[in-house]
Parts: sequence; C-alpha cells; structure tokens
Amino acid sequence: MSTLSVPAKAPHAAQREFSDNLRMLCTYYRSVADVCRKLNVNRAQFNRYLNGTSKPSSHTLERICDFFGVEPAEIYLPREHFHQIIQVRPKQRTERAVHSEHISRLQHQTIGKFDKYLGYYYEYYHSMSAPGKVLRGLVHMFNHEGAIYHERLERFPQHANLDETYKCKYIGGAFYLNDRIFLVDYESLTGNEIAQTILFPTYKNKVARLSGLMLGVSSSNQRSIACARVVFEYLGKSIDVRKAMRLCGLFDPKRDDIDPTILKVIDNSPHKDQHHFYTIPL
Repeated sequence: MSTLSVPAKAPHAAQREFSDNLRMLCTYYRSVADVCRKLNVNRAQFNRYLNGTSKPSSHTLERICDFFGVEPAEIYLPREHFHQIIQVRPKQRTERAVHSEHISRLQHQTIGKFDKYLGYYYEYYHSMSAPGKVLRGLVHMFNHEGAIYHERLERFPQHANLDETYKCKYIGGAFYLNDRIFLVDYESLTGNEIAQTILFPTYKNKVARLSGLMLGVSSSNQRSIACARVVFEYLGKSIDVRKAMRLCGLFDPKRDDIDPTILKVIDNSPHKDQHHFYTIPL
C-alpha cells in the first residue's frame, strides 16, 4: 500500500467522516462481527470506531485500510466523495469475501463426518519421482479450530538410488463432500507443488484402509504431471511418529516389504475397456 497523508481538517469532522466511511465499507460484508473476525480486532473497540468515540492507532488504521483495499487518505474523505471512489471497487471486495466464505462453507460441511478418519495413516503409491519404486509416506489428519487439516510426510533415503536424502512435507485441507474425501495440499519446504488426493470413505465403524487417486508433479527436473492409485492404511489416533517415519521410504515392489493386497490396489496398469484412469476398490 502506498503511504498517503491524512487530509488536514477539523478533528471532529475527520472523525465523523472516518466513521461514516468505515460503516459503509462494512456493508460489503455479512456483518460487523464478520469484519472483526476477519480483521482479528476486538468487537467493542471496533464499535467505538464506528460510532466515532475512538480513533484507531496508525498501525490499526493501516490494517483496516489494507483489509478493505483503500488508502488512509481516502477513508477520511467526505462520504459522497468516498462513495464515488469505491464504486469501482465493491465487486472486487465482495468477490474476495465470497471466495473465503466458499471455503468456510465446505469446511463446515465436513465437520462431524470426519471424526472417525482423524489420526495417522501410511500412504502407499508408485513414486512419481523414482519410477519402479513404491513410496510409503506418513499422513496425519487432524481438527484445528473447527476445520480439518492434514500433513503428508515423505522420506527418501540415500539407498533409494536418488542423488541425496531428502524429505517432502505437504500441508493442506481435508474435505468430506458428497461421500468422497478430498485432500488438497502443497509442498511446504519448496513451495513448488500442489497435489490432490480423492479417497473413497469406509462404511465400517473402524477405518482400516482407504483407496483413491492422487494427482501431483514429480520432483525430477522434468516435473512430469502424474496420476497414481493410492492406499491409506490407518495406524491410529496416537502413534510414535519418529518410529513411523523410520519405516517410510521407497521400496522395491518385487520384494516382501509391502503387503501384496496393497500392491494390487495401487497397480497403475491400464484396465480393459476403461477410457479413464479409475481407482481400484478395496
């Protein structure tokens, strides 16, 4: 945001114009409470800004203006002039609010449906970066402040015929929508990939394994886009994470390290008479 000085005028007039303009900006959101929540400001203090009995500090004013997409000098303009300026901006602000509300609504739809799926899993799929190898990673699904999130940890040891030992850490959100589980995450250590996994739910009381498809990008120089069948194997709500990570890595599917029933489900061979890449039911 560019730095503009606040116009010099009578203190009471400037405060009245600021309050009037702030109330107008709030009308682009569902409620004043919604604005306070998104701004992370105290509701009682914000009400004092709205009724003109208090004015924000320069730091708070900058936060408020950043949030609404206006300049500090603009918010002190006469109401009619200010309204003319922001007439070209309401659509942008409204769309920004609506976009965040879409995510909040999807998260709200998920709450309660995810309870039995929370905890730790091993994930299995044919590696996109090491062809011919099966990757075993660790996934943690958890509830944080009313929304479901997850972490995926992958470990590549030196003996896996790669140039060096490295790890991948994916962080993202999880959604339960119309009888399917959606995981969307990004690689947080490099920030160069977003991946999506879609899983079938289980209709049993206890979760054992979940199958689905994963879409991602290989970490090779070619950064190939790939889709792979994947299996999540439930470990429990509380585990020894260090020990579990030591068991992660890349494995030769011809050896006995991976359960044959898992290898069958994550086999990416094309199926007869299928025109798309489908998952294999458990």
